[in-house]
Parts: sequence; C-alpha cells; structure tokens
Amino acid sequence: MKYEWRKQEKDVYLPKKPGVLMLPAYNFISISSQGDPNRPAFSQQIEALYSVAYSIRMGLKKGTIGTTPFEYTVYPLEGVWTTANKPDGPVRKDELIYKIMLRQPDQVTEDMFQEQLMQVKKKKDNPFLDQLIFERYEEGLVLQALHVGSFDTEAATFAQMAEVLQQAHLAMRPTMDSFQHREIYLTDPRKTAPEKAKTVLRWAVTGEVVL
Repeated sequence: MKYEWRKQEKDVYLPKKPGVLMLPAYNFISISSQGDPNRPAFSQQIEALYSVAYSIRMGLKKGTIGTTPFEYTVYPLEGVWTTANKPDGPVRKDELIYKIMLRQPDQVTEDMFQEQLMQVKKKKDNPFLDQLIFERYEEGLVLQALHVGSFDTEAATFAQMAEVLQQAHLAMRPTMDSFQHREIYLTDPRKTAPEKAKTVLRWAVTGEVVL
C-alpha cells in the first residue's frame, strides 16, 4: 500500500486553521545557503534535493535498498528562513539566510542517503550535490497555519498566528538553531498562479498550551 503524506499526515501538512501541535523527530535531506530565492542557484539547489530524494524513493520501492520494499509519495519541499539584518520595512531578499529540505521516511538512513548521493553524482552534474547533508531534527511544539496566496502576502497569515500565539500563552523560539520560521510548499510555483499557492507557515514555540 502506497504511503501518502496528504492522507496519512493531514494534521501535519494540511491544517484547516491556525493551531498548535507536537512534532516528533524527522529525517531530512537539506542544503544551507543565502541570497535571493529567485536567483538560478536556488532552482539548482532544489533540483539537487529532488534528484537524491527520488533516487532513494525508487530504491525503497524496488527493494534495492532497505530491508522491505516501501512505496511512498515524496514529501513537499520545506524551508527555514531568517535574515542577515532585522528589517525595519520589507524584507530584502538578497539578505535572506535559509535551509531548504525534503523530509525522508523513517526507513531512510544516512548510509542509504550517501549511497544514493553517489549514484546521482554519476548521472548529474549539479554543483550543489556536494552540499547536501542528511540530518534528523525534532521541532517539538509548533504553531502553524495554511497560507493561500503569494509569498508577499504572508504577513496576513502570520498576524492570525500571532493572535493564536497570544491566546495560547506561547512564545516563539528559533527552529533548527537560528531560523525564524518554517515554510512548507504544497504547490509548485512553476505551475500555480501566485494567488492560488498554498504554503504551510510554521513557528517553533515554547510554553504550556492554554486555549
């Protein structure tokens, strides 16, 4: 039976309204960088991530890696973001610092990742393949909401989240050591009109939940 995150993990990836949940540790393939995400390098970084992720998926599906064949839908692209300087106004995209990643099933190990990374390097000439890492991270308590619309209008959804944050007596904390927030991209910007784009916005939070 094919594992599909859209069906099995709706609370994690398809929130109906701003809400709080506790997340366990997940495996990720990730790459860290900085600068404007509209530049060509960002697309190459995404391509590097997906190349290895699909290689792992095919290996698990065929049973050539791991102990038991496992078929699943590749998880959506995620990114954690911050800025080099705290902006007084609109964020300068060239000052963005980020880490983008693809979650991996629990069956995936670092050895599997390294093996498939080597296979992909033999077939593809992408300078960012050498910068990919495998890591496991537990985000813990988070507050998240689904944003529908362009990235430039995320402030409205963050404002809704801030209201829930206050009502629940929670405080924001950095995610993955130093990043301000996480975004999970449920739609492909190359194929989706900006006003129809769907992005999960997530803050790591701390405190005792009071609702």
